[in-house]
This record gives sequence, C-alpha cells and structure tokens, in this order.
Amino acid sequence: MEQRIGSSSKPTGAAEPLKAEPVLGAGFDPAFVPGITGPTPTEAGPVSKEPSGSPGPEVTEEVLEEVSGEAVAETPEEALDDAPEPEDGDAPESEDGDGPVFEAADRRARIVADRKGVRLSLDEEACEFRWDEIAAVETETPRFGKRYTVTVHTPDRRWFPIEIEAAARARFKEWDEQLDAVLDAYFEEA
Repeated sequence: MEQRIGSSSKPTGAAEPLKAEPVLGAGFDPAFVPGITGPTPTEAGPVSKEPSGSPGPEVTEEVLEEVSGEAVAETPEEALDDAPEPEDGDAPESEDGDGPVFEAADRRARIVADRKGVRLSLDEEACEFRWDEIAAVETETPRFGKRYTVTVHTPDRRWFPIEIEAAARARFKEWDEQLDAVLDAYFEEA
C-alpha cells in the first residue's frame, strides 16, 4: 500500500492569486455609521490633488467668496465661543421659544437635545439625530462617581453612548428632569 504526502490533487502550473474583498464596517469606514459627521477641514481653501510644486491657478478667499456667494465660514471653535450659554433652570427655552432644551457638557463631551433632535459630540467628533431617527434615549447614573451616561438607540438596533462628567452628583437629578421635559415635548414613541 502506498501513502502520499501532500495534496491529493495534481499540482497546476501557476498558483492562482487569492481574491480579497474590501473590509466593510465602522472600524474601517466612519461613514458606515449613520449620524457621524466627518472631521472639519482646518484650512480655509479646498484641498488640491495636484502636487504643491506644480503651477496652477491660486485660489484666494476673495475668489471663494465670489464663487460661493457668501463669506468663508468661521471655525467651529469660534462658533462655539459665540454661542449663548444656556440658563440654569429646570427647562431653559430654546432660541425660538418653542420648547425645552437639554444641554450638558464637560471638558470633552457635550449633549444637546432640543426641537431639532439630539446632538452628541466628543472632542472633534460629532453626530446628530433627528427625532424620527431615534428609537429610545436611555440615561444611566452610577452608584458611585460623577459620570452621567446618555445612550441614544436607533431603530436599526445601534446605540451611541456618551458620558458627561458632572461637577457634583446633585446635577444628575436636574439633568434627568431637563431631559425628561425635552423627551416629553418632542419624542414620540412608535
């Protein structure tokens, strides 16, 4: 009896290359997750694909203003600095006076819930959910510690948690009341 070592099929002349499919998912492509916006560009002008040494027409802010018909937008940091601070109360009114607004922030994270929806931001990343994109909003307070967690659940069974560090645990009750007022006013359960 004869035993063979190796594959049972006859070898072919050329090895066939393996075909790899591109990897999809939120870990490789942030655009895969709905609601997440891309990073904002730090330069005022558009990014050119041409090498920087090649001669070409220069794009100045004046040309950009003429083309777009409006002034160049200010940076997000300047826009946040100019924004009015919310008043301390159970449910401060929105700018239009339409209803309650919930806003909580610490040094890194920020959550705003108003008539437009819920906006979460952490460092430079931000996402926005309209009320029709939200299946549930969950809050969680730890037994010990000062981190208030708000989780936004979407209908496609995804969730987006954010933690806000409070100055004192007494803020948890105030934040719960404010968020409940906003959810009662705008959120409709299906």
